[in-house]
Amino acid sequence: MDRVLLLMGTQTYRATDFLEAARRIGVEVVVGLDRPDPLEALHTGGVVSLDFQALDGATAEIGRLHAAQPLQAVVSVDDSATVLAARACAALGLPTNPEEGAVASRNKLVFREITQAAGLRSPWFRAWPLSAEPEALAAQVPYPCVLKPLFLNASRGVIRADDAAGFVAAFRRIARLLDDPDLQVAGGELAGQVLVESFMPGQEVALEGMIRDGEFQLLAFFDKPDPLDGPFFEETLFVTPSRHPADVQRRALAVAAAGARALGLRTGPAHAELRLDGGEPYLLEIATRSIGGHCSRTLRFSSGMSLEELILRQALGQPPTDAQREASAAGVLMIPVPAGGQLEAVHGLEAARGVPGITEIEISIPLTQAVVPWPEGHRYLGFIFAKGERPEQVEAALRTAHSHLRFDIHADTETSACAS
Repeated sequence: MDRVLLLMGTQTYRATDFLEAARRIGVEVVVGLDRPDPLEALHTGGVVSLDFQALDGATAEIGRLHAAQPLQAVVSVDDSATVLAARACAALGLPTNPEEGAVASRNKLVFREITQAAGLRSPWFRAWPLSAEPEALAAQVPYPCVLKPLFLNASRGVIRADDAAGFVAAFRRIARLLDDPDLQVAGGELAGQVLVESFMPGQEVALEGMIRDGEFQLLAFFDKPDPLDGPFFEETLFVTPSRHPADVQRRALAVAAAGARALGLRTGPAHAELRLDGGEPYLLEIATRSIGGHCSRTLRFSSGMSLEELILRQALGQPPTDAQREASAAGVLMIPVPAGGQLEAVHGLEAARGVPGITEIEISIPLTQAVVPWPEGHRYLGFIFAKGERPEQVEAALRTAHSHLRFDIHADTETSACAS
């Protein structure tokens, strides 16, 4: 039986779907966690604790696992271990992306430098240490601009500023966020910097793909119907297939593929985010992992395969000959956090689940736990899924279902203070 090491952060949404995919294709799983966690109860293949930041030590530990019982694949299920997975696969002689490409997909400054050097459309950008005085920097940037941490995902810490006062406030807010000890450890030296970019307008889209022999192969093209213009950039709706004109979609795919080549990507999943400014695509980022959250549940492929099955099969050298997405339209609404505090109750679930086209609603934050809105937060209240004949039907079903939901959130001093 093939054996795969799944690397994942302890707060990942992606564990269950990858473990289920491994069960369906009949592979043994070892889970590599960045620290011990209750996820251990989800599977029987074993758990190993690894320090994802200590790449040499973690790679050596993976080598010892391989020596004891060979691994046929090492896969990072989220952003937390994409660099470690690349290094470990290289050490074991398994197909992988160059470590430099994985690093660039995690470091927003390096990504900007590489894609600009490759001739891709790029905003004005510059990184500064968080120890700098923001008042002195505010006169050096174009407005509107966007400030962001170099290493966080899910739009965490991303803030738009329209003037000098907004820049100073955003700079200080990001500095407070990155002062968190856990983020200091996770980001290392990157936690001491902020990236500033000129704001690029336009509607956002996302492309889900697989890199095969260095080529970006499109699996799904998602529209993001809600405007993402700031001041924060919490995502909500993803709907596929796209309603943009075919020529716009072709140009977006070409830009995503060019970005993947610029990073030297050769294999595995890739998730690209772009803006369409007047129909012209502009690359926001490419991640060497699949779409985040539970959003992959919108996708089913030939013979009912999940996206996670496709990823594992390719990693194991078993790429399917046909990976066409099912014909129906599909979408997900990531339920935004309206206020910070403690989640006390959820109302309207029965009515929301009764909306035609709704296939599943999952509330992902348990009652009595804290919820934190963006830009400090990064965990959604839950996910609403829908299918239909046309994407506009799917979007309408998602919005209707969301309108039925009400959340009782008891404000408390701690979560309210972090958002001030």
